[in-house]
Amino acid sequence: MTVALHVNVDHVATLRQARGSRYPDPVHAAVLCERAGAAGITVHLREDRRHVQDRDVRVLREVLTTRLNLEMAATAEMLGIAKTVRPDLVTLVPEKRMERTTEGGLDVVGRREELTRFVGELRDAGIPVSLFIDPVREQVDASAAVGGAAIELHTGDYAHATDVQTARRELERLAAAAEHAASNHASLIVAAGHGLTVRNVVDLVRLVVPIEELNIGHALVSDALFEGLEHAVTSFAAAIADGESRR
Repeated sequence: MTVALHVNVDHVATLRQARGSRYPDPVHAAVLCERAGAAGITVHLREDRRHVQDRDVRVLREVLTTRLNLEMAATAEMLGIAKTVRPDLVTLVPEKRMERTTEGGLDVVGRREELTRFVGELRDAGIPVSLFIDPVREQVDASAAVGGAAIELHTGDYAHATDVQTARRELERLAAAAEHAASNHASLIVAAGHGLTVRNVVDLVRLVVPIEELNIGHALVSDALFEGLEHAVTSFAAAIADGESRR
């Protein structure tokens, strides 16, 4: 199974918003990523609009030739936007106003009733839903129960590990959750993301075999500052291919 690379262009928008200018344009970045071989584009439209703006999402929907994955909180405002824009996939994420970035997975177990209704509304509109969760079997089961078409495993604890033992333990957690999904919920697509770099993505792909998609943003945009955006995309694609070859 080939692992698809989806590029998150949020932090191109972060740089734009830092000066309140019209550039750099995340839509332009997304088009370059597609040309370099990205299988999809991901953006997170936050409640506070700290980086991606409504206009970005609308224009991306019009110009992308691959897939648009809209990350968002499970709120009435975002539900309305999703129904209007009609992305290829909605990924539901937890959102705290003061956090720098998403700090952990969505508690699907604790919000099962609410999320069942929310996912149902999106599914009725023809929009499949992924849930961004920690690599915990109960969260995998709950994601399937609320009607999710996919899960995205939070890889932050693995990516930020400071020693080999911790990294190995987190990889084992990710592998166990992914394999549980593949064995017990065959219809669930298994994706992963958060904190991934060209260095740590190799072992993730090598050892967590059920993963079908990766969402990578901050490290890829950071690499692009030094080597160019298209080269950063191809470097990540090569790292993913390296991991696949080592299975």
